[in-house]
Amino acid sequence: MLGKMTYYLESKSTDPYYNLAWEQFVFDELDRRNSYFMLWQNNNAIIVGKHQNTREEINAAFVKGKNISVVRRLSGGGAVYHDLGNLNFTFITDADETGAKDFSFFCEPIREALCSMGVPAEISGRNDMYVEEKKISGNAQYVKEGRIMHHGTILYDSDLDMLSKVLKPENEKIQSKAVKSVRNQVTNIRPYMKHDMNIQEFWIALKNYLAVSFNMKEQTLDSGHNTAILAIKEKIYTQWSWNYGSSPPCTMRKAQRIDGCGKIEIFLDIEQGGKVRNISFRGDFLGNLDPRDLEWKITGHHLEYDELKTVINGIDISQYFHGINTETFLGILLL
Repeated sequence: MLGKMTYYLESKSTDPYYNLAWEQFVFDELDRRNSYFMLWQNNNAIIVGKHQNTREEINAAFVKGKNISVVRRLSGGGAVYHDLGNLNFTFITDADETGAKDFSFFCEPIREALCSMGVPAEISGRNDMYVEEKKISGNAQYVKEGRIMHHGTILYDSDLDMLSKVLKPENEKIQSKAVKSVRNQVTNIRPYMKHDMNIQEFWIALKNYLAVSFNMKEQTLDSGHNTAILAIKEKIYTQWSWNYGSSPPCTMRKAQRIDGCGKIEIFLDIEQGGKVRNISFRGDFLGNLDPRDLEWKITGHHLEYDELKTVINGIDISQYFHGINTETFLGILLL
């Protein structure tokens, strides 16, 4: 038991930027005398851990092409993919005397609920749940001032093919001291349910089971709360400086061969905050001008689309790399 009055909240939004702000608002602002259990969903998004290098975790070209949101969360752990076939849960309560709580404390009631629905879920390792040795739930925690936020995913009916593509960087090497995600075999739990239901029906079933377990009362947020959540969203979760710029320092190598130009290799040294400390272009590409001019212009700027487009505005990129325009150049540099 959570040991306090437990309130149930759910988000009606599927906006990942909003929902992470919503989690933070409940954690920071709602009555600390109470505990909270929350259910929510995100539209297509990659949620990276607080200490991860975002660029190291995502297949950037694929993510951009599919218009998938990339958002950094408050807790540590690895990157996860969210879609509307996935259901997220959050517990917020007091930490114990060690300043945390064991992951199984929060995973066990979820496991029991799944087992009651026919899913042979097991807790394995430090922070995951599995069915037949395939991962169905990843979990992470954030602790601050004696309070703990524990949140996890439940793969109910997610697009597993998409999941396998978005978290795999391609044609790029990155070296950093950031926490790297561990890739596991995954599966959905819907095929294991003893009574088939869609994800909204599963949401209700899970809510009802835990409502009894924790004697929960429902709580809704008012318009004033929503205004505060939107402010957090805009200040933190929509910002490039949080989602990408907060990545640890790293070195990167990008390479691409362009017909009519040749192979372009880009070596980057990125400092904390996302600024380019050093950049160099190598390869057998064709061009009329020395790319060291471009290196000098880019150095000291954030590796971010709008800023770099402004920096090279008015420059004829094709003079440095034959047949390449500004958009293609930025695509190679950023993806």
